[in-house]
Amino acid sequence: MIKEITAKVLLSSFKQPDDWFGLKYNMNLYRGCQHQCIYCDSRSECYQIENFKDVLVKANAIDLLRDELSRKRVKGTIGTGSMNDPYMPIEAKRQLTRRALQAIAEFRFPVHIITKSDLVLRDLELLQTISEVYAAVSLTITTADDCLGKKIEPGAPSVSERFNAIQVLAENGILTGVTLMPILPFIEDNVENIRQIVTRAHQAGASYIIPAFGMTLRDRQRDYFYHKLDGLFPGMRAEYERRFGYQYHAAANNAPELERELRSLCQELGLATRMPQYSRSSGEQMQLFK
Repeated sequence: MIKEITAKVLLSSFKQPDDWFGLKYNMNLYRGCQHQCIYCDSRSECYQIENFKDVLVKANAIDLLRDELSRKRVKGTIGTGSMNDPYMPIEAKRQLTRRALQAIAEFRFPVHIITKSDLVLRDLELLQTISEVYAAVSLTITTADDCLGKKIEPGAPSVSERFNAIQVLAENGILTGVTLMPILPFIEDNVENIRQIVTRAHQAGASYIIPAFGMTLRDRQRDYFYHKLDGLFPGMRAEYERRFGYQYHAAANNAPELERELRSLCQELGLATRMPQYSRSSGEQMQLFK
């Protein structure tokens, strides 16, 4: 179901830019997500989304955004993609993300987009304009295998389409990289998968890889994930229950080894493992951190 709602506030703020993504502000133009990734943390009860299959469209989002941007005294990176994908299929018609980028370009704010969709390429020219200040696009990739990707991220474009999007963005001067998270225990946590993702990202022109080796397992998120495991990976649920029980965090198997492998390969290929972030003092992005 798709339903319009009216929001009271659009931008949330951080006291300091976060270490992972460099965000000072965050916005969600929609609630719920059509990509329906089986592991999505946004199903958790704390986010108060009753039915994650429903997509709620913030009909007044752009008016709110323009008003809030006009009153912001501190320029900082605006993030989108934390609780839903800003380029899920409905965006092709509704164009909230596109119109938000137009406002961000007008007010000359920096932006960081996290997405699993090559629909981001539609807004390439806008991103090039914003990149005069700072624009980054991170494509989330957790497996190098298209078939596995379709199992765990059924509504999202294929992994290959995402690598292609990285290549097009990079070739057109947009800072782009990979958010390699979450890495699902027993499913994606093997050295070969990590090596393939890093190698293909490098070949596509990515500048950075941001990894997190494991996943969260919270209340409704856990219930949905286990239900999907029963159908897609018979017997896997028992492995999770035996290893993690009701823990909040499920670490990838051999996470230290996977991280060492990733950092070693990134160093060899010249990929950063932290994002180059927008600097408010200079209005320019900071250097890449290894």
